[in-house]
Amino acid sequence: MSTRRSLQVLVLTLVALGVFTGGLAWLLDTDRTPPGAPREARLYNGLCATCHGVDGRGSWRAALFLIRPGDFTDRARMSQESDQCLFDVIKNGGAPFGKPGMPSFGHLSDEDIQALVRYVRRFSQ
Repeated sequence: MSTRRSLQVLVLTLVALGVFTGGLAWLLDTDRTPPGAPREARLYNGLCATCHGVDGRGSWRAALFLIRPGDFTDRARMSQESDQCLFDVIKNGGAPFGKPGMPSFGHLSDEDIQALVRYVRRFSQ
């Protein structure tokens, strides 16, 4: 009986340690947008890089939640996505399009969403 209890304590300790270190890393990893960066870069780094990564390949943070965000560097995949499709996914979220991990950014202006579409296209060029 004590072996089972010891195993439970070990598992709980490891989970707590993982949550603590993951949360700490999340808090310490600040936005690295250089001063004077264009608006679309600031928008991407502030809203998208958490899951899609600064380089557009995906972030370890998304993997913590078992989410696999789109890889914007994949030329074949990105060439199949129209600008309107990317716009709609950003504006309405991914759930209506079979991408349930993608949140909606409908609070952004259409101009900002179009700027984000142009920005993410750069990763696959």
